[in-house]
Amino acid sequence: MKPKYQIIIDDIKSKILSGDYSIGGQIPTESALQEKYKVSRHTVRKAILELSKEGFLRSEKGSGTYVSNQYQLKAGGSSNKKTIGVITTYISDYIFPSIIRGIEGRLNEDNYSLLLASTNNNVEQEKKALEMMLAFGVDGLIVEPTKSNLYNPNIAYYLSFKEQDVPFIMINAYYEELDVPFLCLDDVQSSYIATKELISKGHSQIGLISKKDDLQGKYRMKGYIKALGEAKLRFQPEYILSYDTETKRDLSTNLKEFLNQNRAVLTAIVCYNDEVALEVANVCRQLNISIPEQLSIIGQDNSYIAKNAHIKLTTLTHPQEQMGRDAADWIIKKLQRKRDLPNEYYYQPALIEGETVIELEVQPSGVIDES
Repeated sequence: MKPKYQIIIDDIKSKILSGDYSIGGQIPTESALQEKYKVSRHTVRKAILELSKEGFLRSEKGSGTYVSNQYQLKAGGSSNKKTIGVITTYISDYIFPSIIRGIEGRLNEDNYSLLLASTNNNVEQEKKALEMMLAFGVDGLIVEPTKSNLYNPNIAYYLSFKEQDVPFIMINAYYEELDVPFLCLDDVQSSYIATKELISKGHSQIGLISKKDDLQGKYRMKGYIKALGEAKLRFQPEYILSYDTETKRDLSTNLKEFLNQNRAVLTAIVCYNDEVALEVANVCRQLNISIPEQLSIIGQDNSYIAKNAHIKLTTLTHPQEQMGRDAADWIIKKLQRKRDLPNEYYYQPALIEGETVIELEVQPSGVIDES
């Protein structure tokens, strides 16, 4: 359990970094802080002393305690080398190593440093990462949003970056509440192409595995629905299996139930990404469902796990390293005061044919089998 003075330090620091307490503004009196945190005057003074040492506060005798910006100078301001912060949901999983490699490669070309943090798609960890970036005083920021399809409680921190004129760009998704520049795959188009590919191969009973707390999942479902609509195929809610970050650990169990319920009707599934597609393949092996003979599957993102899987997965491209490089290039140009930089860019996906989709043999209409 944290000491009481550390709880006060963390809370005041959060209020400074999020902009609740503005630079140069006065914080509440010691008596008010005593009342707020239910602690002794000694505990309050210990917290204020530590924050003053770190450069977050300065005390004026007979006047009060004020918010200082010296913490930025202490952290990163003494070096001539600029530092770019990078916050991703994950670091070592899936497509993220390739994205980070692209960012790092471009930053190295112009002698920029990189400060890396991950959130594990958790808003509390995102808050800590943002506080770290603000406290360090990064010169720019590249962010992959956390749970981008849900309301984000850390919006104030992003507004603090804007107020301090620190440029930032989002990758893979963005927060719809904020007007921010972003680089994204065209996720609608990705699922649209995947679904159309299955329809072109004679499939009409097509399921979808969708992630509901990320914006990519929302848009990939939109592409799936769009393709069904164009083909005049009915959208059937029972053909959809949704999960989120918290229920991902139960995906294998839920897939077994989903496939058992629908194995008599579904002939194909569009998967949220390659990781999910390979989990579907794994569950199908356990249930003795043959891929693609009994069930066709398509992944998305062309990740390294798809390239190294036991089956050659049909999937769609994702720019990965190029996206990372482009994000770093955008930040560098913004810091160089270049104008007319794009505020949004969508990379176009392309189908990569594998061995997990089969063409159905469809009887011509009107033909009667008399045998």
